[in-house]
Amino acid sequence: MRHSRQEAAETRTRIVATASRQFRAKGVHATGLAEVMEQAGLTHGGFYRHFVSKDQLVAEALDVAWTEGMTEMGTDTLDPAAFIARYLSPQHRDNASRGCPLAALGSELARADDATRHAAMNGFAALAGRVAGGEVEDRHLAIASLLVGAVTMARIAQDPAASASILRAALDAATRL
Repeated sequence: MRHSRQEAAETRTRIVATASRQFRAKGVHATGLAEVMEQAGLTHGGFYRHFVSKDQLVAEALDVAWTEGMTEMGTDTLDPAAFIARYLSPQHRDNASRGCPLAALGSELARADDATRHAAMNGFAALAGRVAGGEVEDRHLAIASLLVGAVTMARIAQDPAASASILRAALDAATRL
């Protein structure tokens, strides 16, 4: 039975959304296509009807992850200072599958294909824009970098007190820049 274009588009959207959460939760390399398809309620064999490669899926999932991550944190209406505080919160740190993809996948994205790295940099530009609340200057790029690095390191820290200290120190530094 042939599916309509609308059904195919809805299926593709479901795959990308599922991949977006799976990649942020487990990493790109640790997430297999069969797992993504199963989580989306589909069989592995249908993947290549929608995508040329996993790289293509990663790039598209990154775009979705950025939008979903910022929406999940409720940051659309926050002023820059409140946005920074929310980004550096324990809630964001503890919810990688729903948060910023840059903090969840940064080291993997650095070694990704050009399309994925382009999508990552678009997300970073958007992050710097949220920090700036307007025109982005060098200090906003530095603050955005600080945010991503701090959440990444807070997630790596095994000691809860050290993790909390990283977030507090980053918040203090970000407000001084």
